[in-house]
Order: sequence, then structure tokens, then C-alpha cells
Amino acid sequence: MKPTDILSSEHRVIEQVLDCLEHIIAEANANGRLDAASARDAISFFRTFADQCHHGKEETHLFPAMEAKGFPREGGPTGVMRHEHETGRGCIRAMDGAVDAAAHGDYAALQLFSQAGEGYIGLLRQHIEKEDHCLFSMANQALADEDQTELMAKFEKVEAEEMGRGTHEKFLAIAGALAEKYGVPQKAAAHAGHGMACCHH
Repeated sequence: MKPTDILSSEHRVIEQVLDCLEHIIAEANANGRLDAASARDAISFFRTFADQCHHGKEETHLFPAMEAKGFPREGGPTGVMRHEHETGRGCIRAMDGAVDAAAHGDYAALQLFSQAGEGYIGLLRQHIEKEDHCLFSMANQALADEDQTELMAKFEKVEAEEMGRGTHEKFLAIAGALAEKYGVPQKAAAHAGHGMACCHH
């Protein structure tokens, strides 16, 4: 298993929660108010699992490894991915700021949450497509076996030391509960049964 296989597996879980967010938005628009608990669960998942852990491994370790092999950061593929990560963070902040008012039926807040959420869904789906079908192939062609081994060790350190024990399971459980609530098919769990689980000690 390569480090990019870990990241690609995590993408499947992220896509599952994006599908759930789509249902949360549709339900909120139909009912005239947001389900705050589900919205907060989704936002928490995106902030911790998708951004802090998944995007964090990319920005801190994968992208620099690619840049060391000659991929330009400015104007290159890693620069584009970093910019999209930052755009996604803005969407998450906007959603988070609108939750309370939208849950009380405030129309403007509901619109803000919906627009930010729809923007995030579209951004992340395209972003994942680019990484799965382009960026990760570039990385695997550029990185030698010893580079891959070093990168895997760095991923393990992030998950064991920075994220902490039980974090992985917590957010897989959130993803599963949201999928069950909204009737979303569950994707393959990220690294189920494998020691290299994201955010797992």
C-alpha cells in the first residue's frame, strides 16, 4: 500500500459525508430550518477528518515531497491543491457561522449555509477527482520506493502523535451515523482493519 492509497481511501469517506451534507441542505430548504445537530456533525467531520488530518498530511508531507522532486509550488499542481484546500476552509467557516440562525429558521442564514455547503460539495468533489486521477499518479511516478517508505512513516506519525487515539473511529462513526440517517450508501471504510488508518494511533 502506498501513501496515496491511504489518501484515496479517505476520499471515499469524505465523499460519503458530502452526500450527507447534500441531504442536510435539501431537508433544510424544504423545512425552512436547519437540523443543527447533523450540520454540526458534518462540519466537525470536515474540519477534523477531511481538513486537519487528510489535507494536513497532504500539505505537510505529500506536497513538499512532490515539490522536492521538481513540481513547482507556484502555479503547479500542489499550489492548485493548496488553494482549493484554503477555499474549502472558507466554506466551512461560512457554514459554521450560519448554523445557529439557520436552525431557528432565519432565511438569510439558511441561504448562506446552503450556498456555502453547495460550494463546498462542488469544490471537494472536483478536488478529489483531480487528486485521485491525476495528482496521485504524478506523485507515484516521481517518488522512489524509499521516498514512499519515508512518506508512509510521516503519515503514521501524524496519525499517532498529532491526531490521537480514537479520533479515526470517532469520525468514521459520525460518517456512518449521518449516512444511516439520510439513507446514503456507505463507502468502504478508510483502511478498515489496517493499521494505517487516518487519525488512528
